[in-house]
Amino acid sequence: MGSLFPLSLLVLLAAAYPGGGSARRRRAARAQGPGGSSPAPFWVRISPEFAAVRPGSSVWLNCSSSCPLPDGSSLRTQLRRGQTLNGTGWVSYQLLDVRAWSSDVLCLVTCAGETRRATARINAYKPGSVILEPPVLAGSEYTLRCHVTHVFPVGFLVVTLRRGGQVIYSESLERFKGLDPANVTLTHAFRARPHDLWQPVTCHARLNLDGLVVRSSSAPITLPVRGEAPL
Repeated sequence: MGSLFPLSLLVLLAAAYPGGGSARRRRAARAQGPGGSSPAPFWVRISPEFAAVRPGSSVWLNCSSSCPLPDGSSLRTQLRRGQTLNGTGWVSYQLLDVRAWSSDVLCLVTCAGETRRATARINAYKPGSVILEPPVLAGSEYTLRCHVTHVFPVGFLVVTLRRGGQVIYSESLERFKGLDPANVTLTHAFRARPHDLWQPVTCHARLNLDGLVVRSSSAPITLPVRGEAPL
């Protein structure tokens, strides 16, 4: 028969490695709920969740979680990475030379074997050029046509027509979800009153980018009287 370990040696082994657990298991136990039955819930956040920058700019994203001892955290993105800063419960990542029109960035944190994520979107914006065609008079109606060229993101664009200081017409393009620059044309017909004639008319484009407002406008054009050319 083979020899057996003395009972005293088994006791010593048990004392040297209480519970038989590794450092990883002890770490996981801290993230478990009462009684160690299941992992306690934890949250993962990324800030800002949306950022709009000019092409070629850089941006910082902060990834944080409520996990007391995370197994690991990472950032998943196709953008070029720069510096990384970290502290208790958070990591900040610098993303360089943002040129993609729209990029999703994932922050992943693993806690007690469970991985959760948060998502941010980074857009490179372009306000576009605004061109207002000369008004066309047909009968008693004027037709205005405004072009906003090569603008992005279109879904954040508002186009407004003004006569003097008064808004004639305004439209939001929030229904457009495309991820590429586009050319936008706004057409509006209206009846002008006598005191509207020779009033300056302008077209305005406004991008509302989560707190950042980017504006551009056309050169003014006046409403002509029949038989006269607009100025």
